[in-house]
Amino acid sequence: MILIYSEEISPRLEYISKLIFEDILGVKVSFTSNSAEFLKSSSPKINYSFEKFGDELYLKANKFLFRRALYYPEFNSVWHNGEKYFFETSKDSFLPFDPFAASFFVVTRLEEYLEKRKAKYKRYNSKWSILSKNNLLEKPVVNSWANLIAEKVSKEYPQVEFPAKEFKFYSTIDVDNAWSFKNKGLFRQVGATASHFIRRNHQINKERFGVLFKGEQDPYDTYQYLDEAFKGMEKNVKFFFLLGDFGKYDKNISTKNKNLKALIASISQKYEIGIHPSYASSKKGGSYKIAKEKKRLEEITGKETSMSRQHFLRLRFPKTYNRLIKHRILNDYTMGYPSRVGFRAGICTPFYFYDLKKDKATKLRIHPFQVMDVTLKEYMGLTPAEAKEKIRGLMEEIKKVGGTFIGLWHNETVSDMGRWKGYREVFEYMNQLGMKLENG
Repeated sequence: MILIYSEEISPRLEYISKLIFEDILGVKVSFTSNSAEFLKSSSPKINYSFEKFGDELYLKANKFLFRRALYYPEFNSVWHNGEKYFFETSKDSFLPFDPFAASFFVVTRLEEYLEKRKAKYKRYNSKWSILSKNNLLEKPVVNSWANLIAEKVSKEYPQVEFPAKEFKFYSTIDVDNAWSFKNKGLFRQVGATASHFIRRNHQINKERFGVLFKGEQDPYDTYQYLDEAFKGMEKNVKFFFLLGDFGKYDKNISTKNKNLKALIASISQKYEIGIHPSYASSKKGGSYKIAKEKKRLEEITGKETSMSRQHFLRLRFPKTYNRLIKHRILNDYTMGYPSRVGFRAGICTPFYFYDLKKDKATKLRIHPFQVMDVTLKEYMGLTPAEAKEKIRGLMEEIKKVGGTFIGLWHNETVSDMGRWKGYREVFEYMNQLGMKLENG
């Protein structure tokens, strides 16, 4: 048990301390605002306040963790052992920067609450983040900062034992469109055929007729392959299905289609399955849409749905997460950037969402992902060999700190066809390396 003293035990301090010590480092933490109690205690302890008492582990507190207002705090950066850190502290602090304030700033995504600009699809652009600006986006900085604290605590209190942290791996599949050509009805088939004819996309229409009339393989129908690829690692796999009403950005098969229902029911027998809230669900009336889509999935699987990932990775703080909480979603897998690989919240450990507007922790657990297929190929323009190297580097960073690696792919991107030729081997490499590091 680590005892933390501060003149005030604010919700922010309590939240980030528990995240660092309990979720990341695996030891319990307690708090006191009674200086006499702190001084008398023989427990391993940290003084996080504005006054140092003696030779205890002292870290000068930052006012940021004791305020409730939504504002961008002023802080200085500092270099330490060749690395850049944020929220410079005092010379008598046990670290030259404040890992509590810095971690809270990054993890809660305060930047995204305050940012008024919107990128494509009204998303937050990774290049605006402090981690991107300082070339730290591919480093799990919060986990690394936690380890720095652990090193100082262990040196001061050798009796404290921090449990070994284990690497965990998950491979996730988003099903935005279950089939490319099959099961779409006459109206959609005729409309799509005419559209591609006008745009002279004759190759697509050739593929369509081959699937519909010659029995050729639908390029999005990769489920048998996925079953084979996931053999023996079923517990490390999660599927997310888009079940929203048809729209410009929501083009899955109708939820009334018996083949789609059969597919979802079959997959839910082998793998954990969640909802992929539609693009429309992040707009006005979104709460109603999430409820409807969640109900559809539960009626198909006969199981309660408690996990999700937003379609197009659209996040609006705190609205998106509060809608999920309202509808009893307990785990969300949206935390990652579409345009860059890495650590959107600077962390590779699942953590509870902290609502900055209400200034309190919630029961919604956020599971950050680090790699998405479209990011590697379309946004970053990596070859299969380059993509493998990028994945390996990120996994090694996570392995060092004992965190969780989550990869995001789609049923169509593992087809090894068309523009995705060669990327199936990247997918297989990720799974093989992930399982090796988890079991090794």
